[in-house]
Amino acid sequence: MPGPVAGSKSRVYADVNTLKSRDNQEDYQLVRKLGRGKYSEVFEAINITNNEKVVVKILKPVKKKKIKREIKILENLRGGTNIIRLVDTVKDPVVGFLC
Repeated sequence: MPGPVAGSKSRVYADVNTLKSRDNQEDYQLVRKLGRGKYSEVFEAINITNNEKVVVKILKPVKKKKIKREIKILENLRGGTNIIRLVDTVKDPVVGFLC
């Protein structure tokens, strides 16, 4: 029985790894933990796409209603005095929400 031919290419899903887009949470690299609260943990992080220093709030797995409420509060506070700018909200299928 002959072995695989060098240079052969799968007919199905040949480019699956090269065409896979990065998930948004992969844009952030956690540096250190800053604090925690009832619904979340807060980390200093770096956005690796533009090397910008950011803060990442990782929401704990709680009811979806509470998570949506927390995100809505952050969106409503956006632009206020002494309020950190909300840049992105990302849902990780395993961990939960990242804000």
